[in-house]
Amino acid sequence: MNNYHRLAIWTLLLLFAAFFLLPLYVMLVTSLKDMSEIRSTGGLLALPEKPNFGAWEKAWSAACTGTDCGGLQPFFWNSMKMVLPAVAVSTALGAINGYILSKWRFRGSETMFALILFGAFMPLQVVLLPMSQVLGWLGMSDSIWGLVLVHVLVGMATTTLFFRNYYVGLPDELIKAALLDGAGFWRIFWRIVLPLSAPIVVVTLIWQFTAIWNDFLFGVVFSGADAKPITVGLNNLANTSSAVKEYNVDMAAAMIAALPTLVVYLVAGKYFVRGLTAGAVKG
Repeated sequence: MNNYHRLAIWTLLLLFAAFFLLPLYVMLVTSLKDMSEIRSTGGLLALPEKPNFGAWEKAWSAACTGTDCGGLQPFFWNSMKMVLPAVAVSTALGAINGYILSKWRFRGSETMFALILFGAFMPLQVVLLPMSQVLGWLGMSDSIWGLVLVHVLVGMATTTLFFRNYYVGLPDELIKAALLDGAGFWRIFWRIVLPLSAPIVVVTLIWQFTAIWNDFLFGVVFSGADAKPITVGLNNLANTSSAVKEYNVDMAAAMIAALPTLVVYLVAGKYFVRGLTAGAVKG
């Protein structure tokens, strides 16, 4: 490949990257302006003359989300309380399921895996009514723990798919040798399989964190007044009527809602790609 071809490829990639990142840039620069500057400047792309975080402070602690004017802070912490246990439990269950379905096959295991796989591609709307009934029977309606249960059950199909496809690539001889040495089901899992699972664990954690944090459907359907996640709070903030529409506050709120997933990808994005290439989606 000569220098001209390489230059053309890099130019094209940079243009695509700039086009993709343009909305993020507009959100960021708008959130750092006050309303007088937004009204006076000629374009969305103009840099702020005097950057300030007033819109961020208001979005966090004083913006109105309906009748409440406490900002996004309570919604943010609700999402944290929901996401962390849901990600941990769904990843753990997916690892165990994948281990069983790949290395401890039994009669009907392929059928069971096919049924679990169906859950990974099933439209989420079809589970709303039965899930609401189950949460009512368990006394977990309108609570954060109810949302945790919903996301664990829904996410388990995807995590099982990830781990099962990854574990298929591990040599069966490792399991057979451990069995000959007297190791049992759990000892093999903890001492042999799990230490080899770092790439797929990272992939699954990032995938689940992003999916659960960004979920709106379950959050708006199953959450109560004190258990609404950040996505519902952001929607309420953006749709709250006021005398003057504060675009800087809306943009700052959107940035706050997106910040955790951005941080996760910036910190662990390279491990996500490595995990995928190590066999996370290999059939």
